[in-house]
Amino acid sequence: MAPFIPEEKITEIRDTCNIVDIVGESVVLKKAGQNYVGLCPFHTEKTPSFTVSDHKQMYYCFGCGEGGNVFSFLMKHQGLSFPEAVKQLAERYGIQLPRREMSPEQKRRLSEREQMFQLNRLAMEFFRHVLRKDKIGAVARDYLKKRGFSADTATAFNIGYAPPGWDHLLGYVKHKRMPVPLAERVGLVVRRQSGQGHYDRFRGRIIFPICDSGGRVIAFGGRVLNDDLPKYLNSPESEIYSKSRSLYGLDVARHHCRSSEQVYIVEGYFDVIALHQHGIREAVATLGTSLTREHVRMVQGLVGENGRAYLVFDSDEAGIKAARRSVALFEKGFVDARVLVLPPGHDPDSFLFKHGADKLRELAAAAKGLMTFLIDSAVSRHGLNMEGRIRVLEEMAASLAALTDPGARSIYIKYLAETVDIDEAAILEKINQVAGRSKPGEAREGVRRQSPAEQPGLALSQGSPIERQLVAMMLQFPEILPEMRKQKIVAMLDDPVLRGIGQDALDGREHPAPGESGDASEYDFHRRLKAQLSIQQEDWDYRGCMRIIRHFVSTKRRQASAPLDAQIKQAEKDRDDERLQQLLKEKQEQVIRVRNQQGAVGISKEVD
Repeated sequence: MAPFIPEEKITEIRDTCNIVDIVGESVVLKKAGQNYVGLCPFHTEKTPSFTVSDHKQMYYCFGCGEGGNVFSFLMKHQGLSFPEAVKQLAERYGIQLPRREMSPEQKRRLSEREQMFQLNRLAMEFFRHVLRKDKIGAVARDYLKKRGFSADTATAFNIGYAPPGWDHLLGYVKHKRMPVPLAERVGLVVRRQSGQGHYDRFRGRIIFPICDSGGRVIAFGGRVLNDDLPKYLNSPESEIYSKSRSLYGLDVARHHCRSSEQVYIVEGYFDVIALHQHGIREAVATLGTSLTREHVRMVQGLVGENGRAYLVFDSDEAGIKAARRSVALFEKGFVDARVLVLPPGHDPDSFLFKHGADKLRELAAAAKGLMTFLIDSAVSRHGLNMEGRIRVLEEMAASLAALTDPGARSIYIKYLAETVDIDEAAILEKINQVAGRSKPGEAREGVRRQSPAEQPGLALSQGSPIERQLVAMMLQFPEILPEMRKQKIVAMLDDPVLRGIGQDALDGREHPAPGESGDASEYDFHRRLKAQLSIQQEDWDYRGCMRIIRHFVSTKRRQASAPLDAQIKQAEKDRDDERLQQLLKEKQEQVIRVRNQQGAVGISKEVD
């Protein structure tokens, strides 16, 4: 159990919150019978296999096997520890967690991860205060004003300013008695080359706090006010920040994206902020890295299965390459992605302040799909003379090879054939040549091979079918628990994980959290299997449950007697009378035990 969180408080929180509401903030859920279904946020899929049970307060994905309760969903989806998930839900539902004075040892054990978030929060408040209230921030306020950004916009994104100087933030961290080595680990300060002391990483820069979907500050970006280099400086990756799994503006845009089922993906902080200020609040930005598979999953969760993503790229060669890299990612992510190309010399920031939001929306309405954009761009650059058509074919073969949907590939092959006047068979042959260049098992550009746990269709498998059915019955039909307890059925289960889940059900308790059990992998498998068994659809009644129990006991009886029967046959074959008499006596005792057990469970010769 997490430190300072009594079991009764965990139960109160679990009973108060509704997992459908929590999951529904990041996954588009639709009612399906007694449950809700949606696209899994933990693996890429086109057909919803992610199921949330309002009755059981559990979730489970029949595609990747991920599952658990409301705490484990937050832990997995937002990267929280168990205490952090409990605390977040307690704050949301107004449940007061007990406060007690911590001993020195308890203070020492306070999560470093939580302290990292605290440090980033303090730094954000420091930078924000300097920008808004401190006279040294006047130069930054003037800079933002000249670029057209309002005070309200700066407030919405908690923009700040890191003053010039080497130790302003460092002094603030020390004043707040926060650990400087931890500030170094999250990238707020840098160790001096001499090894003596630290200095501020961000100096004389506009500061953009980077937050996770829950609004917690995980990193910072900083921009100079002049032409000094580097123009942008970002926090290094840390235990709480990964560029490939983070999007700037996500915390502000999340609800707008879900309601409009669309998202604009841009490349800069100011681009996101400009879109927001002009009323287009469904905007996020990558953080100095190309789009990744994790980004596409996040986008899928934002806009839902019928949503659309607009990739706002430059029309130069870098933009074309970015679009080409994105084909496989979005195609495998089953997200409708369109390419919005701005006029030469413009980024979203400059375009909006010059032409306005309506003009940008017009461009979005006319935006082309990724593959259509790539084909048209290739034709525009290379032309339709003989050499140009050959280059177009060479350039498009790899992108077409990245398509896994045969129907989509056929459509685009036909479009390319008509556009450049090349036979479809010749295009298909070229695609096969390109696809064959990759070594077996080698991923194409932008596509990472999925681990077994990420592959759609993979389900958990543990124990025999009847043992799984017995435990599922205990989880879904609690009326049978007294009988299971009376007959000590759980003790008869061979599989240790199923036995543990069954015992938890008998005791009416949750399995220990990772920090308590000491084995995170064991905890992870335990909760996933429990979720699967809890959420699978069954129509239970008492008579049917007793039939399963009787069958299980009968099977156990046959399994127990088989070795003894074999020994009796061997003794008869060997004409070992003494051994035979001993075994027959054991057999008689076994029969008596089984009869007693059969009578207790109600086994009869009657055929049900």
